[in-house]
Amino acid sequence: MRRQAVVHTDFQRIEVWGNGRQTEFRGRGATHAWWHRDRFLTGYTWDALAAACLLRPAGPPRTILMLGLAGGTSLRSVRHLLGHTTAFTAVELDRRMVRLAEHHMELGQLGVDIHLDDAYAWLARNRRRFDIVVDDVYAALDDRMARPGWGTRHFRLLRGAMARGGLLVANLLTGRGHRRMQVDLRAAFRAGFPLVRSVTTPLSANEVLVGGHDGVLAGGALRPWAARFPHTTDRRLWRDLRVRKI
Repeated sequence: MRRQAVVHTDFQRIEVWGNGRQTEFRGRGATHAWWHRDRFLTGYTWDALAAACLLRPAGPPRTILMLGLAGGTSLRSVRHLLGHTTAFTAVELDRRMVRLAEHHMELGQLGVDIHLDDAYAWLARNRRRFDIVVDDVYAALDDRMARPGWGTRHFRLLRGAMARGGLLVANLLTGRGHRRMQVDLRAAFRAGFPLVRSVTTPLSANEVLVGGHDGVLAGGALRPWAARFPHTTDRRLWRDLRVRKI
């Protein structure tokens, strides 16, 4: 791939890389979004987020709320698996990122109801309930990515947006510089739900936490979905996902 553009939004500097078949948005030492003309999975945390949306004991979700949309990489996988029977709502603060994704990553084809707002401020006003609530809110701080001002209040807001039988899903950076957040968020999930699982991929340094009042399905529930991916690489990456109880 080659660099096609450098875009300065109100919040960050984004490099657009592509080669005609795939596109990446890069910045602050991380890749924020990925799109491929023929494939859906990456081997990284977007796969784990998509898989987590399918671990609801009550069955495939009818509604999904995504906080921190970026380019919609994980929702594209979910849309492929579930079709348009599931309604997507998303909140994204960086409107320029959304416009870039509409231009370079076919975001408009996913049928997402997008709110351009601060995710937690929007959540504080929200009165709707969703089968799946995904928290993927990160901000570019100095030379790194981090959760901006996360705390107990945010966790209450997230749980309050869950429908009965729903799941809360959170993307969590791990490793150096992120240990305190990992400990705190894991503790909040354990205190808030009777069962918590972690979804990871072999390539990613992240883990995705999944909690629900009515439980969370084990990893075996993901296996039948692999056949829905037409590309062999996607099927292999789906089988590489790991789900464990924490």
